[in-house]
Amino acid sequence: MRRVTRLRWGLSVLLALGTCTLGLLPVETATAQPPSPRPLSPGLVTAMQRDLGLTASQARARGAREAAAAKLAPRAERAAGRTFGGSWYDPARGTLVVGVTDTGTAADAVRATGATVVRVTHTARTLDTAKAALDDTATSDGAPTAVRSWHVDPRTSSLVAEVRKGAEHSAAVTAFLAPAREAGLLTVHTSATAEAPRTFSAGTVGGDPYYINGNTRCSIGFSVVGGFVSAGHCGSAGSSVAGWDGSAMGTFAGSSFPGNDYSYIRIGNGWWTVPVVLGWGTVSDVLVRGSAVAPVGSSVCRSGSTTHWHCGTVLTQNETVNYSQGSVYGLTGTSVCAEPGDSGGSFITGDQAQGVTSGGWGNCTSGGQTWFQPVNEILSTYGLTLVTA
Repeated sequence: MRRVTRLRWGLSVLLALGTCTLGLLPVETATAQPPSPRPLSPGLVTAMQRDLGLTASQARARGAREAAAAKLAPRAERAAGRTFGGSWYDPARGTLVVGVTDTGTAADAVRATGATVVRVTHTARTLDTAKAALDDTATSDGAPTAVRSWHVDPRTSSLVAEVRKGAEHSAAVTAFLAPAREAGLLTVHTSATAEAPRTFSAGTVGGDPYYINGNTRCSIGFSVVGGFVSAGHCGSAGSSVAGWDGSAMGTFAGSSFPGNDYSYIRIGNGWWTVPVVLGWGTVSDVLVRGSAVAPVGSSVCRSGSTTHWHCGTVLTQNETVNYSQGSVYGLTGTSVCAEPGDSGGSFITGDQAQGVTSGGWGNCTSGGQTWFQPVNEILSTYGLTLVTA
């Protein structure tokens, strides 16, 4: 059960922390969010330098401002009220940006929170309703395979559909997207890659994974009281789980895929939980302190048993991804790469858990895109408590 090693992971993180203790009309730019007093883990700084092209000081400053933006986002949304058109983090400005559909009292209220305000065409409610209609159609009738995903983009105030290049005018795609197009809400992005989104489970290989029924490998997401959370496509309720050393670990207490892509594995047999995301020797291990949602535009890093640590940015939220097994709703899209065996692994921004790896396309040699299932939905669904430091 790697007891000594796991203890060493926890101690290494504690020691590290102890030593480091678009169709929008701009209205007004706020002052950059003040830095957070809690520094980033050295490992996250290293990974952000490598994958985002930042200096160490830029990575630390960005991490602090993103943490402030995530904390501010719920308050700014409440201030916008019915005019709320979505929010995102702007790394160039270093601030949370909030879209509003008018520039009157609501805009003033948002501005007073410290967020940057821009005017947008549609409210988040309008765009979310249009997306929900597409989700319902996909659930009842299926979605054309050429439509890879769809999501609300607050930055363009539109419903964006990602479609395989050359198929955007086909009868099936046109019919599926017609309601959003007729409402004036649709933006279509085309992709020349022939690779469709796929999940990232894998056959049994060496490393530090967990194994399902002896023949499938996935990655641990986050520790929760009683076990850990991971991806739903990795196993079904009742499936047995073994640890990296082949010893019995536990069973899937709950799993959902497609529709969702999450699972809860209840552990025993001498295994225990720690609030750590593994650095795999590539970076320092990272302590988990909460699960505040990082806005679109924020940096995010992923840990998995195949490709270990990689970073990128949050591209989308509440995106529907059309896998071959069926559509999965409510995913968050990122520019982070992943490969088979990384499924279920941790996505984290700073010290805040974000979600578990669902799937994507590409790889970590030529690049690609990955989606994750937000962790807070998993916690809420199964009534779980995240293990935090």
